[in-house]
Amino acid sequence: MPFNYYVIYKPFQVLTRFGKEDGKDSLSDYFKVPVDVYPVGRLDYDSEGLLILSNDKSLTNRLLDPKNAHEREYWVQVDGAIDDPAIRQLRQGVTIAVDGKKYQTRRCQAEIFETEPAVPERNPPIRFRKSIPAPWIKLVLQEGKNRQVRKMTAAAGFPTLRLIRYRIGGITIEGILPGEMREMTQREIYALLFQ
Repeated sequence: MPFNYYVIYKPFQVLTRFGKEDGKDSLSDYFKVPVDVYPVGRLDYDSEGLLILSNDKSLTNRLLDPKNAHEREYWVQVDGAIDDPAIRQLRQGVTIAVDGKKYQTRRCQAEIFETEPAVPERNPPIRFRKSIPAPWIKLVLQEGKNRQVRKMTAAAGFPTLRLIRYRIGGITIEGILPGEMREMTQREIYALLFQ
């Protein structure tokens, strides 16, 4: 059986599944793939960006097993003028709630974008308030708890306004717009994820 591999840019407010739920848009509203192809991992309804679709169960197992810690890079627009102490706090790990229990996030890479990254317009856009800055930061994690990035920035005092997953391993959404898809070969995807 041939395996299929797709890299997609999941738009904002789209469910990471192919079936309908509560009248919300899902992946099937944007992407036409073979019926045995599923998302590898998930991305929240209110998050956007990189998602891999495949019917290769071995790839899914390798990517989702926490012991194979691979990098996930997020571009995060936050509410307020985030500062170096908050960035240091994120780097060292913050305490968040996971399944009702306290959890200390692992050390990660965190930095403030010097200039705003080139990202597609979001529809609808984030709420704009002239008096409150909304800078972008980059977070690179090697773990993926439920809504972890949002919980981390909130714990540091700067809630997330917009969240884009830019990269998994060596695969990025460079050159792909929301709702677009790129097909890849097994060799390409494995080389970029497990090099």
